[in-house]
Amino acid sequence: MDVVVPFKGSPQALDALRERLSVLSLRPGDSVVVVDNTPRDEPLAGDEGGASILHADALPTPAFARNAGVARGSGEWLVFCDADTAAPADLLDRYFDPPPAPRTGLIGGGVIDEPAPADAPAVARYTHIRGVMNQEATFDFGDRWGYPKTANVACRRAAFEEVGGFREDIRAAEDADLTYRMRAAAWEVERREDAAVVHASRTTLRGLVVQQLLWGSGGAWVNRMYPGAVPLVGKSGFLRWAATTTLGGLVTAARLRNRDTALIALFRPIEALAWELGRFLPNERPLPDSSPWKRLRLLR
Repeated sequence: MDVVVPFKGSPQALDALRERLSVLSLRPGDSVVVVDNTPRDEPLAGDEGGASILHADALPTPAFARNAGVARGSGEWLVFCDADTAAPADLLDRYFDPPPAPRTGLIGGGVIDEPAPADAPAVARYTHIRGVMNQEATFDFGDRWGYPKTANVACRRAAFEEVGGFREDIRAAEDADLTYRMRAAAWEVERREDAAVVHASRTTLRGLVVQQLLWGSGGAWVNRMYPGAVPLVGKSGFLRWAATTTLGGLVTAARLRNRDTALIALFRPIEALAWELGRFLPNERPLPDSSPWKRLRLLR
């Protein structure tokens, strides 16, 4: 099995990621590669101890980084995890309990939002109780359009190569696109919730908003490419729903003296609004020179 983790960030964050990955139990032939997608004057490449580092920044997308990591290995199975996750030592074994069916191309592992106690900072607590990163949100799109997030997923290399891997020129929703192309090629999707990683929560409002903007951009792109795939696009009465949710939730929270209810009332409409606004952002990369977003340096 080849574990491939796309990364963008500081050298210190890269060191921390390699340390987290060092707990994985590997068998002969297994490999772990972190693909550094960060533009750097001095690439941080190397193979000494633990996860190897591959620098690949020609295109600033996680999909480009993942494809580069896949090309480096030869394992029969690929495991993709986000850089801000922590995995148990036996993650790879859990993916094969029970063994996947012969035509299984994708296995969605579990994603657990980072625990946040009741007195945690507001955004961290909200993302925890909302389960922002768990796989249910995307599998709930149904048998046709449901898909596993690449925050934690295993993929049969033969299926991956048959459909051409990830589409590299999009910033988000490459996991949905890959799943739909695999299904079209008669590959199947399974789930292994016990093969779970813990995903770091967004701890600031800015972080939550940026995340949802990117997801909204990806969702709109998916709905253009696969009409009907994303039911949230074009939701009617959105502003009325947001106002009603906030006011009604705050009244309920005050009556019950419940902080969690208040957090849902405050942040759920903001999350949804950011997603809806994200629909107007381009998902393609690189951005064309004529794009106002490129001129304003608001997107990369």
